[in-house]
Amino acid sequence: MIVRTPSGLVEGRFDGTVASFLGVPYAAPPFGEHRFRAPVPPPAWDGVRPALLPGAAAPQPAGDDVGLYAPEVFVTGEDCLNLDVHVPGTGATGLPVLVWFHGGAFAIGGNGAAWHRGHRFARDGVVCVAVNYRLGFEGFLALEGAPLNRGVLDWLAALEWVRSAIAAFGGDPGNVTIAGQSAGGAACATLLTMPRAAGLFRRAIVMSGSASLAVPEEEARAHAAGLAARLGVRPRAEDFAAIPPAALVAGQPPPMAAGASGTLGGTVPIQPVVDGDLVPRVPLDALRAGAGGHLPLLVGCTSDEAGVFVRAMAGGIDEATAATVLAHMGLPPGYRDAHPGLSPGDLVGRAAGDHLFRRETIWIEEARAATAAAPTHAYEFRWESPVPSPLGIGVVGAAHNIDLPFAFDLLDAPGVERTAGKEPPRALAGAMHGAWVRFARDGDPGWPPYERARRQVMVFDAASGVADDPLRTQRRLLHEA
Repeated sequence: MIVRTPSGLVEGRFDGTVASFLGVPYAAPPFGEHRFRAPVPPPAWDGVRPALLPGAAAPQPAGDDVGLYAPEVFVTGEDCLNLDVHVPGTGATGLPVLVWFHGGAFAIGGNGAAWHRGHRFARDGVVCVAVNYRLGFEGFLALEGAPLNRGVLDWLAALEWVRSAIAAFGGDPGNVTIAGQSAGGAACATLLTMPRAAGLFRRAIVMSGSASLAVPEEEARAHAAGLAARLGVRPRAEDFAAIPPAALVAGQPPPMAAGASGTLGGTVPIQPVVDGDLVPRVPLDALRAGAGGHLPLLVGCTSDEAGVFVRAMAGGIDEATAATVLAHMGLPPGYRDAHPGLSPGDLVGRAAGDHLFRRETIWIEEARAATAAAPTHAYEFRWESPVPSPLGIGVVGAAHNIDLPFAFDLLDAPGVERTAGKEPPRALAGAMHGAWVRFARDGDPGWPPYERARRQVMVFDAASGVADDPLRTQRRLLHEA
């Protein structure tokens, strides 16, 4: 199957149901003369470019397989501003479009991970576009002589490519939904509030994301200056351009450092910068002021995002230490009283997930309920995997990332069995994936919006259903914390 893009013809692979175009460039490789620069269109090519193999993800640290997720083997490289497009093989036009931004603390990950490949969305009539973008210092380090927020500029460039090119793949550029999980969810929350993103999408999905991940410019520049001093260079693009990409990756903090995902506090060390222009303010503040309120939103998280990770580190702590950790997170003393059955280690694990993800989700829901004209649909993924934790204590439960193969209807993907068991509830995958398809198609996932009168939330579990204010206790403990 051959399609014309703005830069030339690409040939994808058709499996009889879905056509997939992999590694399609939306911008030039951001290295060499383009390193630490804003993205520019890719060079045009003659003839037909094969789009049969996954494109390179951004340079990043090697992944550690902890036995929880798919055994990912990313191809990384400098030609990393590319995307995958999955389309129904029916030849239909005017189809809804879902644009996916992967997670990974803005430091790791790629668009082709096994748990969020988009071919099942295409099977169900939604064109799915999955984006690779610059990560780590290449995308987010605040250097003199370089634009801030280069990774954010990549997101915009990908969405602009979708606007200009997706009709040729059968998609409707006027019916685009952005979606992402973890850092990808934070990307969508950020885009939702950005003036320069206006008109590039119609609605958004934020899965286990945050609207608070944006650092003040002065803090970002101070971090860059400190790093430069350690490396013996100036905090300028020209100096950092002399450092090989692999060496710069080696100098990054690990993705889990400083509270990036599931640790005990702090902030993600690599994140967008509040520059007063592209990212005018912290996205949560912008949401509370009404930014993006005209666009429908689907938002939620899992019920125990960080427990499986933190439990292994905190399993031996006592009540006094747990109380100190909770206070450090800013959680009220009543948090312990609300979880009487948890051991101190389990309590800290639950608190870490609430601090980093559930509280952020509640803040977004409450901000939208107060200011948004468009509907906000809330959910919580509550199904608990009974599989023993490979990290040594307890079970996997409703952990961070486990909802991905359900939303993408990929329970047959590598790694799912060892994380979710041999018989994960397929009806749950059908319900969750179906809701995402409906939302991408017309903005209604199938349950009432979140409003302050009832605060209705879809609880995804072995038996799913809508509940009125099911997080009442957590909301009261977390919303003002």
